[in-house]
Amino acid sequence: MRFILLKFCQFLFGKQANNSLPRIWVLLFDIVVLFVAYLISMFLVNYNSLGDGILFKGWQRIFIVMVIYIIMFLIYRTYYGMIRYSGFDDIRKIFNSCTTALTVLILLKVIIVQINPSIVKHFLPGYKIIIYHYFITVLIMVLSRFTIRRIYNEFFKESNTKKKNTIIYGAGEGGVMLFRALQQDKESMYKIVTFTDDNPKKTNKNINTVPINPPAKVLNNHFITKYNIEVLILALPSISGERKKELIEQGMNLGLKVKTMPSFIEWVDGEVKANQVQDIKIEDLLGREPIVLDKENVKREIDGKVVMITGAAGSIGSEICRQTLHYNPKMLVMVDQAESPMYDLQFELKNTPEFKNIIDKMVFVIANVKDKRRMREVFETYHPQLIYHAAAYKHVPFMEENPYEAVYVNVFGTKNIADLAIEFGAEKFVMISTDKAVNPTNVMGATKRIAEIYTQSRKCNTQFITTRFGNVLGSNGSVVPLFQKQLAHGGPLTITDKRIIRFFMTIPEACSLVMEAGSIGQNNEIFVFDMGQPVKIYDMAKKMIQLSGQTNVEIKEIGLRPGEKLYEELLATKENTKPTDNPKIMRAQVRDYEAEEVNAMLEELDKALSSCQDFPIVTQMKRIVPEFISNNSVFCQLDQH
Repeated sequence: MRFILLKFCQFLFGKQANNSLPRIWVLLFDIVVLFVAYLISMFLVNYNSLGDGILFKGWQRIFIVMVIYIIMFLIYRTYYGMIRYSGFDDIRKIFNSCTTALTVLILLKVIIVQINPSIVKHFLPGYKIIIYHYFITVLIMVLSRFTIRRIYNEFFKESNTKKKNTIIYGAGEGGVMLFRALQQDKESMYKIVTFTDDNPKKTNKNINTVPINPPAKVLNNHFITKYNIEVLILALPSISGERKKELIEQGMNLGLKVKTMPSFIEWVDGEVKANQVQDIKIEDLLGREPIVLDKENVKREIDGKVVMITGAAGSIGSEICRQTLHYNPKMLVMVDQAESPMYDLQFELKNTPEFKNIIDKMVFVIANVKDKRRMREVFETYHPQLIYHAAAYKHVPFMEENPYEAVYVNVFGTKNIADLAIEFGAEKFVMISTDKAVNPTNVMGATKRIAEIYTQSRKCNTQFITTRFGNVLGSNGSVVPLFQKQLAHGGPLTITDKRIIRFFMTIPEACSLVMEAGSIGQNNEIFVFDMGQPVKIYDMAKKMIQLSGQTNVEIKEIGLRPGEKLYEELLATKENTKPTDNPKIMRAQVRDYEAEEVNAMLEELDKALSSCQDFPIVTQMKRIVPEFISNNSVFCQLDQH
């Protein structure tokens, strides 16, 4: 009882968030509006009879009108919003509550007339007054809220005086809503000088006195200098990736800070907010089109099954975990040897609102894939039906220096999980491979190719699928986080060679394609992904410097690292591809290996491993993968020309 009383007092007298008025005072204000609206309605309806003192008669009729309107205000919570931030949602609440009250009053009057026509005039006003009162109430409530908001924005809210002259590219719905949001937010740093749009039908017009000019008129050095333009905001939520890339580069070449607004699905309650204006990310400069997945395929593959993900705390593994949870697995078993990243993943997933109801489906296991006893225990406990094998050592220079660990984890760790998958009857095993497995020039790529050969040679009920793709933006050890760290320290940005090129895709893209490839794959297939156009690392470094706003950062060339290629390939020279239903995914046609042949080769590799010496290990790797031609001067002497 004390708690209820306390809450009631807070409702009556306590201030709300951001020092706004208590809700009860907003409700009392609306009640006063009801009374004033009724008075005006009486005046308008009885204008010709004012001399008879009619305004002072029949005031008992207002009682039912007021009660019904107040009930509707309480139901629709018209008093909940902060008046100084009133928007279209508040107008909708006012309209719905008043319209419902009007409907109830008219129905009530009709019913009472049917029951006893003589008493209706004692309880309810005439139809004219009811209707006049409705329109006047709505008008005053809406105008009062927007007037208070305007007064607050103009006189009471501190404005940001250091505004940057800005062009909004896009005069459609997105651009107009963004403009309104920026106008309402006094903390916004953007002063909109002009709109521009590709559609000639929209140009040479105005949006709230701001002109819409054609792109050629504003995106040039003369206009930028004349009006001191500093920012270009792309308000084109449905723009293609290639067109977005063109506009970003055009703005950057003019020395502008380019920003973008979110896609329609990211808007809050159907509206874009000022704080949703985002900086351009390097992935926006890839020009890649969004990947459209056949979600039904993936859902059919995962729904109701026990899914295991190895390397679950890594960049790729953790994203596969996030996406898998959306497809209703019976249980998600996440395996990784890295304790701290695993703890971070556990904390994230268990505190993600959309996963709150499925926490009991998550299992977090600290284990190493090369530990046979431990992994057998995991399989015996959970009996996974679908396995995504992402656990691997992947840093090329480290693996050149540590071939033993590279082979132990990437080859024999994969063999361990694959053998257990067969033994415990897993339906499907999806292995994450790499473009570095194609014509490998380093130990890491060669180990992944050997792992591919082993899994593809298994002929059994478990289906083995391999997915092969290039570099992933933002993954641990990728070039983008390295450049970001170097930029934070003022440079220089280090690249190995100005000629070096790489294929890139984002982490969510890569994981989505892995999951779809896994869902459509049959036994012993390798899938390669459309990685888009190759990107020069040198050009990427220059663009990241531009995006950072720094002008004096040096790009330093340090030479290729041991085992590193200038160019990556997705297919070996003797391989070709066949299309699938998804244009972003292709089936690779590769050489078949017999299980006995592969088993014998791995036995020899295991013997070499027992020596703990680099040369015997790499020598046997080259026998298994003849196309492995090392770029590492230490191992070059082993190559057979």
